[in-house]
Amino acid sequence: MKTTFFSSMRWSFKELSLLLLLTLVIVPIGIEWVLQNFLQQLFQNSLYAGTMTGFVMAVVFTLGVYVIALRPHQLSWHAVGVRRFSQTYWKWIIVWTIVLIVASLLIVILMDLFQMSTENEKTESLTADMNWLTFSIGFISAAIISPIYEEIFYRGFLYRWFRVKWGMWAGLLCSSFIFTIVHVPTYNTLPVNFISGLVFAWTYEKTGSILPAILIHGTFNGLAVILTALG
Repeated sequence: MKTTFFSSMRWSFKELSLLLLLTLVIVPIGIEWVLQNFLQQLFQNSLYAGTMTGFVMAVVFTLGVYVIALRPHQLSWHAVGVRRFSQTYWKWIIVWTIVLIVASLLIVILMDLFQMSTENEKTESLTADMNWLTFSIGFISAAIISPIYEEIFYRGFLYRWFRVKWGMWAGLLCSSFIFTIVHVPTYNTLPVNFISGLVFAWTYEKTGSILPAILIHGTFNGLAVILTALG
């Protein structure tokens, strides 16, 4: 089933171009710049503004995939990997979660050695006003909302597109590269973003489902929020 899933698709360069326009131009300018600046002035709080921006992005990305890639071809969400996976893969979900955590810790250690900052605006905002409300907002945003829409788009659509067109390695590298550059200007997270993109895409490759990636992504982000709160 997995082999067949990655052997063909109904999408062309048209869908890829439109969705890349959305993620590389429309979202950065219209949402991450214009909307977030407006929300920052409204809330006077980076966490609240960032969370609301993230929610809008989730809606835009999800609707974008539906309107551009799914509905015109009468496809269900199964086409972007929202499907069940083998129960035997649960052990690998645990393994890859641990691998990602260890790799991220090593990157942080290396960044500290080279005196590179590992802080970012959202982290500073969360720690500056830590309470149950801000913790809950940060956790829900990072551990639930972001993993769902990001896996639907970056792995469900992008990885599958590159995988079918140019093969597995092109799929892994291209989808992970795009997943990394959209996190600019939080440069301190880019190495972790690239490695995590590879892990998430690999689990999609092995299962034909984005659900393992969502679980790993959510667990990893959730632990990061918890450690930030405890720190």
